[in-house]
Amino acid sequence: MNTAVQPDPRNVWENPLATRYASAEMARLWSDNHRYKLWRQTWLALAEAESELGLPVTREQLDEMRANLEPIDFAKAADYEKKTRHDVFAHLHTFGDACPKARPILHLGATSAFVTDNTDLMLMRDALELVSARLATVIERLAEKATETRDIVCLGLTHLQPAQPTTIGKRICLWIHDLLLDLEEIDHRRRQLRARGAKGTTGTQASFLELFAGDHAKVRALDELVSRKLGFAASYDVTGQTYSRKIDSQVVSALAGISESTHKAGNDLRLSAASGELEEPFEQDQVGSSAMPYKRNPMRAERMCGLGRFVMGLAPTAGQTAAVQWFERTLDDSAPRRLVLPQAFLATDAQLVIYTNIAGGLVVLPGAIRRNLENQLPFLASERILMAVTKGGGDRQTLHEALRQHSHAATAGIRQGLPNDLAARLAADPLFAAIDLEQAMDVRGLAGRASAQVEEFVAGPVRTALAAHPGRAAIANLRV
Repeated sequence: MNTAVQPDPRNVWENPLATRYASAEMARLWSDNHRYKLWRQTWLALAEAESELGLPVTREQLDEMRANLEPIDFAKAADYEKKTRHDVFAHLHTFGDACPKARPILHLGATSAFVTDNTDLMLMRDALELVSARLATVIERLAEKATETRDIVCLGLTHLQPAQPTTIGKRICLWIHDLLLDLEEIDHRRRQLRARGAKGTTGTQASFLELFAGDHAKVRALDELVSRKLGFAASYDVTGQTYSRKIDSQVVSALAGISESTHKAGNDLRLSAASGELEEPFEQDQVGSSAMPYKRNPMRAERMCGLGRFVMGLAPTAGQTAAVQWFERTLDDSAPRRLVLPQAFLATDAQLVIYTNIAGGLVVLPGAIRRNLENQLPFLASERILMAVTKGGGDRQTLHEALRQHSHAATAGIRQGLPNDLAARLAADPLFAAIDLEQAMDVRGLAGRASAQVEEFVAGPVRTALAAHPGRAAIANLRV
């Protein structure tokens, strides 16, 4: 019996992705208990397939394995690993102690990568499914908000400078469009995943060819049967000792793509909060600042951006790991994969949990939106004014120069704290006497087809994508 005193968890660093940010569902998926149970399931799948193809594996041995998939004696596994310095060997012996009848046939013909790689592929497959469901949830909530706000005209910004008006709903559609691209990429990566299957120590299946007395057909059948038992339609056509680490790089890149989208939207939200146009949900007892009681900081959007940068930073490590695998494999992939894969998924999950919360409770402030728009309206109507006077017979180039001079003069006054007097300047200029300046300054129509674009986008691509993803992730509570 192991009597070692366990360290006080308060004296051990814990990953905040699991304890603070990510959902309990994603944290459970990447937990030790789930991972090592999957290891035992891969051993069981191999034994079942070998039995079905005629190797001497008995029903009694298989039943014993099925009955002992859990619980796992982690203390015993730790003791074995301390002696052997090999985690797979440690858990193999721990499983063998729980299954003494099956011990002789456990891991028959397999290498460590059979267990670890097939398990990692199952974990990524299931984690991608959860990410896909979370993406669909965020898209659905944003689409509802876009529809609600499709007619709220706001100041458009290019170069972070005032530009032609758009609508709040149209701006939200830009965020949705990025997420639709992410959803498509995540689905593609999930569909492309296969099992490593039963490939042997260097991918040649030599051990299995020995077990089946040179019968190539049975070795191929074993590979296919194990893959199906693990929930995959097929295995990778060729592998070394491991499946290509390029698969990891592609998956992490897809997660980093989601982070690009959440970061862009998070930045937009933070800038909108600064201009008083949008706010993320703010709870009654929430504290914005320990020193400034009036503050309503966009903490959720900031956290989403911070986690996004973290995931984007993981993608180069995954790519470098794929690039430096020598020949059939080297073990320098092990440590980074233990860190990168779970953390990339947990941090992506955390971002989408936050994004779901923000999208569902997004606060739109029409008063500030209207004020910011009206402050720039005389400038924003200049294109409409130019077109109207030109159609009335004016010289476009002369009118453009007059508008330029009046606009710069008005800007100079604004910089001195004066109101925007462009409209008054134009009213006093005979060049513009032929048009109704009041009508030209009407905000209606300045946003073009923005409202219609929202309706068409939500009714078309968004509805189609959501119909193809009927599952929704359970709403996870924000812990901070």
